[in-house]
Amino acid sequence: MIKKILFIFFLLGLIFFKASLVIIKAAECDDKQGQAKVTCLENKVQDLKGQTKTLSSQISIMDSQIRLTEARIEANRREILDLTLDIDTATKKISTLSDSLNRITGVLLNRIVATYQAGKVQPLEMLLSSRDASNLLARLNYLRIAQVHDKRLIYDVQQAKNDYANQKEIYEAKKKKIESLKLQLETYSESLGQQKIAKQQLLIATQSDEATYQQLLAQARAERAIVFGGGVDSYLRDVNQGDAIGYIASYGTSPGCSSGAHLHFEVQKDGSIQNPNNYLKSANFSYDYGSDSYSYYGTINPSGDLTWPLNEPIVIHQGYGSHGFAQNFYSGGIHTGIDMDSSSSTVKAVKSGKLYGGSYNCSNGKLYYSKIVHDGGLVTWYLHTVTN
Repeated sequence: MIKKILFIFFLLGLIFFKASLVIIKAAECDDKQGQAKVTCLENKVQDLKGQTKTLSSQISIMDSQIRLTEARIEANRREILDLTLDIDTATKKISTLSDSLNRITGVLLNRIVATYQAGKVQPLEMLLSSRDASNLLARLNYLRIAQVHDKRLIYDVQQAKNDYANQKEIYEAKKKKIESLKLQLETYSESLGQQKIAKQQLLIATQSDEATYQQLLAQARAERAIVFGGGVDSYLRDVNQGDAIGYIASYGTSPGCSSGAHLHFEVQKDGSIQNPNNYLKSANFSYDYGSDSYSYYGTINPSGDLTWPLNEPIVIHQGYGSHGFAQNFYSGGIHTGIDMDSSSSTVKAVKSGKLYGGSYNCSNGKLYYSKIVHDGGLVTWYLHTVTN
């Protein structure tokens, strides 16, 4: 008895130590700023993803991702502010250079006129018009100095033009960078909102309960295992499109790896997962969740020509794709089918083919399913279905 009590305290201590370790790692990033904080949090998220999947570890990952996005937003805003100040400086430099260029150009034009006029004076005329030799030498020296000065003016004008062009390039480049950062900021802000919603939806879906989380996780893993050959099934008969092949299993009938009565419909082509929306035709359907949960449970957009496996109207519980729920529970972060039910539990063949019935062993019972092998390498799966 004492050993059992000590073992329980040991486990509690281990859990507390791991939780404390996560908190300590999070605090390590708090004293960092800008990109350094972003990098620190990116590393922390990767460390957490390597831990055993539990509800608490998933929440820790989501909290870290939220903090990471907030850090990216902060770094983004800082960069925008710095660039705005740089643009203000560049604008002032451009204005100063423009004034300087105009002034130097004006002086140069005046010098060109003066040099032209001085150049029209012939040497003999200059000699005769000079008062004496000193005056002549002074005038000749002035012309020499003027020529040197004119060359300097020409260089200064060219340099001012180059500086002006460079500052304009810097100004335009920073303006484009700010526009890019603002678009990035919008993306980060939208992502932050979705991450916060995803965390809240996860808590709702699991009712903040570890057992419920593990049940949903087991269901996702079982669905993946079945469509990749993990189940045991056998051929029953050939069926035509629209034939009844079974019914949606109630939780009491098939508690194994199930969160409740629903049909998980999936399509494969030559062994590769396909988007069911590309095969199912338009139908009368609705969602059992509001538009604020579309990003978490996904949506559908059927555009094919196959009939649906259930009678209309159909209620969608989860769409195909990489939405929030899929990222929490499914390998690769993708829900590869469509979850649905309707007022009738009858499941029908979407296309003619060979019907198989099977099951997959879970820790708390069997998960029953049907599959139909069609021509052309097409296979359709009907999970959580009792085949008849």
